[in-house]
Amino acid sequence: MKPLAVFGTSSDAGKTTLVMALCRIFADQGLKVAPFKAQNVSNNSAVTKEGREISRAQCLQAEAARVEPSYLFNPVLLKSHGNGSVQVVVNGLVYQNQSIAAYYAEIDRLKDQVKQAFSLLQQDYDLIVAEGAGSPVELNLLNKDLSNTFVANSFNSKNILVADIERGGVFASIYGTLELMDPVMRSNLIGVVINKFRGDRRFFDEGEKIITERFGVPVLGVLPFKPLNIDMEDSQSLRNYRQRLDDAKIRVAVIAYPGLSNYNDLDVLMGDPELYVELIHAHRPLESFDMVLLPGSKTVIRDLQWLKKQGLFEEILRFNKPVFGICGGYQMLCRSLHDPDAIEHETAIVETGLSFIDDTVIYQSPKILTRGQYPLFSYAEISGYEIHCGRMDKYPLYYQGGLCSGTHVHGIFDHDEFRTDYFKAINPQYRGYTYAHYREAEIQGFADMVAERLDIAAILQALQAD
Repeated sequence: MKPLAVFGTSSDAGKTTLVMALCRIFADQGLKVAPFKAQNVSNNSAVTKEGREISRAQCLQAEAARVEPSYLFNPVLLKSHGNGSVQVVVNGLVYQNQSIAAYYAEIDRLKDQVKQAFSLLQQDYDLIVAEGAGSPVELNLLNKDLSNTFVANSFNSKNILVADIERGGVFASIYGTLELMDPVMRSNLIGVVINKFRGDRRFFDEGEKIITERFGVPVLGVLPFKPLNIDMEDSQSLRNYRQRLDDAKIRVAVIAYPGLSNYNDLDVLMGDPELYVELIHAHRPLESFDMVLLPGSKTVIRDLQWLKKQGLFEEILRFNKPVFGICGGYQMLCRSLHDPDAIEHETAIVETGLSFIDDTVIYQSPKILTRGQYPLFSYAEISGYEIHCGRMDKYPLYYQGGLCSGTHVHGIFDHDEFRTDYFKAINPQYRGYTYAHYREAEIQGFADMVAERLDIAAILQALQAD
């Protein structure tokens, strides 16, 4: 079976969620499916069973495919490091921090890594569903591309083009992309998917006719706007969160610093009908909230400095209610943060933290990458993962004292019993819910919607054609 690639006319067109849905649809038909994204740019990552780091998006797609996530699903991951530099993760391990120019200078070596990962997956899976990045027709970057033309041409994939109708100009974006598309990629194009359509589907019948007849490409389906409240791929996607505020009992302030990362920790809170969650992007009084959450950060010291400049540092110090920190946010709760080797910051630095925890954070290599069951607080086993360079001597895993709590372990609030007990202590009227059921319903519901509106038979026929 030929591999399938999903490209978009733009960023945030819906490639990630469509790949996720297709992974579930094909897995439900008995195929062993592997998601793939040659190169991702995201601070939202997770740890695989091999102790490697990949984008959360590929973890979500693997979950939809009902397979164990692997570093092979995302061989190159770029994480913003500030000031025009990126942390380059190759095959799940940190390679080095580089300028964009230095990264591009090594693109041929990275292409070899992508080819190796894809070839290994082809040996073990019936079908690979690859996700493109941004637009496949950024003409000035084609020779530096890893996820679009390079994948399509190297592996002779069958291709789908996704267009976001909500942002406007859908016909121009499709026509322009088709006109500029690489000939090999274009010859293998199965069809176009119109995404994020609002309103009566019949109003696009004429639009479908225009695309089919004038542009010469089939429309495989028109998908309605349907937010998916789990595993947002990047910070731009955070605006797509939709809360179910049926019976909000607790107000949670999430500090959304510029280097916010691993925001999948927010999924379980955003999906909770008893929690009102607000992202705090700038200074504002916090006394109206019942809890402050400091989530993960890719640039902890810089984000700590941002807190001080915004005046939020003082607001948190005055906040006489529960404060919880996760990973980088946990480190900010400490007395001081030391980066003697400039691992976290541009230069060696010592920064004063909030001092709720009497401990010092030291940044060291290599990055801690672990996943498993953790003894946290009073609970024997909580599933989660660690992904950080900061070390703490006194409280390396978690801390609880007075109104302050925190942990290095991502996924802590996914644990139903811990989450219920924590929020019941804030408001005894809090009841809780089963997050795993909610998460599965989000994945399956989205996949069912796509299966109902997409011509899956045509896609399968193209994949099986000689």
